[in-house]
Amino acid sequence: METLNDAKIVAALNENTESGFRLLMAKYKEAVYWHIRRLVVSHDDAQDAAQETFIRVFRSFRQFKGECAFGTWIYRIATNEALRVLERRRDGLVSLDDSEAETNRMMADDYVDYSDWESVKLQQAILSLPTKQQLAFNLRYYDELDYEAIAAITGSTAAAVKANYHIAKEKIIKYMNSICG
Repeated sequence: METLNDAKIVAALNENTESGFRLLMAKYKEAVYWHIRRLVVSHDDAQDAAQETFIRVFRSFRQFKGECAFGTWIYRIATNEALRVLERRRDGLVSLDDSEAETNRMMADDYVDYSDWESVKLQQAILSLPTKQQLAFNLRYYDELDYEAIAAITGSTAAAVKANYHIAKEKIIKYMNSICG
């Protein structure tokens, strides 16, 4: 199977929106879902935010000017959707800093694999981080993006992202050592 690169997807979207959108979904559907899921925790919230992400991508594609990589642009939209979910939740239910509430939400989710206890603890450690550190860690560790791309996604600088990532990594190590140690 031929690898889908962003240039082919953009060209397809410009030629035939429907077939281009199918290519877009083939490449980004799962990655966007998991990016959002790691931030909002809940499967249902992640599905809703991912769906809204692709609606926004579809509606605003003509405004994409190529000032950043296409994938970076998509991740920025996905990040904004995840932050909207978290903001609504904070306004209505819990604080973003309430990692215990997020952990409880994770524990209530049927889609979490509890047989891998170390992964559950890692997720708890990540949820205990401030949002900027969560974003930097998730995008670097799970999505393997470079600091420049993460900076473009988060509206920050590469230096700030790098600092947030390293602080997050140290906090996670400390958290994991206190739980497992």
